[in-house]
Amino acid sequence: MRLIHAYIDGITRLNEFIGRWVAYLIFIIFGLLLFEVLMRYLFSNPTSWTNEFGQMLFGAYVVLSGGYVMAHRDHVNVDLLYASFGPRIRAWIDIFTSSMFFLFMAALLYFGSSMAWESIQGMETSYSAWNPPIWPIKAMIPLGTLLLLLQGIAKLLQDILIALGHEPAKHAEDAQ
Repeated sequence: MRLIHAYIDGITRLNEFIGRWVAYLIFIIFGLLLFEVLMRYLFSNPTSWTNEFGQMLFGAYVVLSGGYVMAHRDHVNVDLLYASFGPRIRAWIDIFTSSMFFLFMAALLYFGSSMAWESIQGMETSYSAWNPPIWPIKAMIPLGTLLLLLQGIAKLLQDILIALGHEPAKHAEDAQ
């Protein structure tokens, strides 16, 4: 039981740490967009790199934040009936429906890793006027998927504990 609680706590803390740091990317993205607007409309000298760089950072932001969002149970769900159930019934429902999550994550990890590896091997660039390397952003896909998958396993373990009437892991409760 301690090992399960340690896993849940460790993965949740890891995703908390990464999620909090990744959140700061939004300020960089905002700064890039503001810079582009100023350059374009005040100085009539648009840049060739800010929009693309902002999109790349936003891609990393989205992909790397999945585990954090899951740790806080903030993913979109339809809870018309679900919210009216007690914690143990919700846990059983989550255990049952987690198979779809794990199937999707396995496919995303497999295909995302394949795409990222191919991009890294070819040192892929965007082929735009600025032509930055995009392989680092594509490498974020399997990394973000792995973080989300690990958090999904932690959530499944947490749901199993709740469904069986055990105490949930302390840090997982705090993240919710």
